[in-house]
Amino acid sequence: MNVMTPKFGMGAPVRRKEDDAFITGRGRYTDDIAPARVLHGYVLRSPIANGAFRIASTEAARAAPGVHLVLTAADLGHVGDLKSGVMQMQPDGTRAPTRDIPVLCRDRVHHVGDAVAFVVADSRELAQDAAELIEVDFEPEDAAAATATALDEGTPLVWPELGTNRAFLYELGDRGKAGAAFAKAERVTRIHFVNSRLVCNYMEPRAAIAEWRPDEDRFVLTTGSQGVHGMQGILARVFGIEPAKLRVVTPDVGGGFGPKSFVYREYPLVMEAARRTGRPVKWTGDRSEHFLEDAQGRDNVATAEMAMDKDGRFLGLRVSLVANMGAYCSQYGPYIPHMGASMSTGVYDIPALDVTISGVYTNTVPVDAYRGAGRPEAAFLIEKLVDACARDLGLSPDEIRRRNFIKPRQFPYTTPTGRKYDVGEFAGHMDLAMERAGWADFEARRAEAAARGRLRGIGMATYIEACAFAGSEPAHLRLNGDGTVTLFIGTQSNGQGHATAYAQLVAEKLSMDLARVEVRQGDTDELAKGGGTGGSRSIPLGGVSAARAGEDLAAKLKRIAADELEASPADIELSEGAARIVGTDRSLDFAAIAKAARNPDDLKGFGEFVQNEATYPNGTHICEVEIDPDTGATEVVAYTIVDDFGATVNPILLAGQVHGGVVQGIGQALTEDTVYGEDGQLVTASFMDYAMPRADAVPSFHFETRNVPSTTNAMGIKGAGEAGTIGSTPATMNAVTDALWRAHGIGHIDMPATPLRVWQAIRSAAGR
Repeated sequence: MNVMTPKFGMGAPVRRKEDDAFITGRGRYTDDIAPARVLHGYVLRSPIANGAFRIASTEAARAAPGVHLVLTAADLGHVGDLKSGVMQMQPDGTRAPTRDIPVLCRDRVHHVGDAVAFVVADSRELAQDAAELIEVDFEPEDAAAATATALDEGTPLVWPELGTNRAFLYELGDRGKAGAAFAKAERVTRIHFVNSRLVCNYMEPRAAIAEWRPDEDRFVLTTGSQGVHGMQGILARVFGIEPAKLRVVTPDVGGGFGPKSFVYREYPLVMEAARRTGRPVKWTGDRSEHFLEDAQGRDNVATAEMAMDKDGRFLGLRVSLVANMGAYCSQYGPYIPHMGASMSTGVYDIPALDVTISGVYTNTVPVDAYRGAGRPEAAFLIEKLVDACARDLGLSPDEIRRRNFIKPRQFPYTTPTGRKYDVGEFAGHMDLAMERAGWADFEARRAEAAARGRLRGIGMATYIEACAFAGSEPAHLRLNGDGTVTLFIGTQSNGQGHATAYAQLVAEKLSMDLARVEVRQGDTDELAKGGGTGGSRSIPLGGVSAARAGEDLAAKLKRIAADELEASPADIELSEGAARIVGTDRSLDFAAIAKAARNPDDLKGFGEFVQNEATYPNGTHICEVEIDPDTGATEVVAYTIVDDFGATVNPILLAGQVHGGVVQGIGQALTEDTVYGEDGQLVTASFMDYAMPRADAVPSFHFETRNVPSTTNAMGIKGAGEAGTIGSTPATMNAVTDALWRAHGIGHIDMPATPLRVWQAIRSAAGR
């Protein structure tokens, strides 16, 4: 039977509406906006990672050409710090104290790039020139720069008053139960590894413009974000004002990936400067500032052990994790490792778990949520460990997984950390991925590569993640006088294609042209509340709400049309932007309905889906690599993905999200290396030293879905925006390890597996 693909609506492969503007240069980003009489700000940053400082004089800077304002910490006594409110409970029942980010440092700096002063002038160039005239006496001290040694005796203390570099201690699972599992184990496999630090590097660096409007008695802040309402609430607290005293606007955004969710120092700085000068103040960061200021990701050192019976079935998992927080507690930083650890057991039926997490301070840029936010770290840990278990037992990677998967009959399944998986068919997508990847024929490809002097490896990862967490995202619709429809929703597109996906769902309910549905986001004046974009929540929550708003408006339009056409609402159908009496040619188009409405509220639709549990997307990634043993260079030669996203709204948008995430994961695995020197200097502070993945470094992907609808989401959808990063890094590193293990007995290599690191590992093994 042929299944017709819908023209629009759920499942339709609609091309992105927004792309025409972007590819023709008509996108409107924060830095494109230039209010009349705008001034420009520049942040003077610390050149040292740790130490005291004193501002001897700002007089020369204040007197410099074009300078309107110089701010130091002494000027900001009324402005609060940027606080993190997500410390989790420690074993003793307390929450550790945070170390908050000052808008400008007072007398000490804690990482290179820490903000010391803010200069406002007629141009950025003049502001930067003036900043160089500020006389600052820095007193450098030894720094703590490495995660692995942060708690070692003799390591300099980031915050001496704490007496330790430990930021917090978390425990998850049941230590006694895990201990019993290990006591009866026939085999125990242990691994130790680094989950490397990443710099986000979105395409558009951050920027912000602030205005003080005395006639309205409020601020207006324009900045790229992942949600204006969160920005509004935090900044209102920083200034001690009501949220209504601040309007936040977000135009087009060139990538977010988590770090654009956060409130950074520059936002209160431009706001304060705008109020003091009475003119708009703009700050635009450059790529170097991004490396030195914007929150970074991952950076864990982990030890993990698996207890197994004689048949290789998992009995218990023990994890010890050191998670780098950087110099301060960033907005969600202390929560990220806790959230990741809650997914420690992955897709496996592991009855006992013991996880210990030590958060640590170092004199480095703060660490926070980066695409996947803890779940990629958890998936990498368990998938690397499972492959190590297979090698220890002489089992194939698929066989050990098959023996330990949570079986479909076990759902709903509660993990040792209390995660409630609703559905899952893990062997199903693994088997399909193996078939698509030609797993059975791999040895022939390995032999052919060997004949060419190459080491070929294959690796898999079977992942699960938690996303689209419990909550809601209300959607508001309005029929306009010209027959178009506007959707107002509090998520924020950073390139995902919201204008298309939401329009599909609305257009389907109203049976109208997709092009006549406008999606409005990013203005606190237009919508009272919104949850923003993050945790793959926008379409699973907001999409359902948008569809329900479409249903609500459709019912109202039918009632209006029925009155005008002297028919029953039950006899009215919506078709191609009009309401028609079924079986006749009598109709009213939407513009006529708008004109006929007697009450403006009759032209509004509302929908809100409240979800009570997270969704749990899962899947299998299979990666093939070839390694040149003479140079250590690794090439990804094939990549296969079979994912379970519950239901697909738009297969084109979905593939784009997955492809982008996979490339980011491959980047972490093979190229992206964040290196701090012992003195806390960021050695890899530009694209000259920090190697981003490139299009010519990845093959064409094979991607398909094998969906099992979610039972926690009203439309069966599971979040998809972060999944690519979660499956790709372990699949890639397992493939690299497979190649090295078969050829040289190398069972471990840390990320990134750069040519130098691989070459050194091969040479070391050859020496042994």
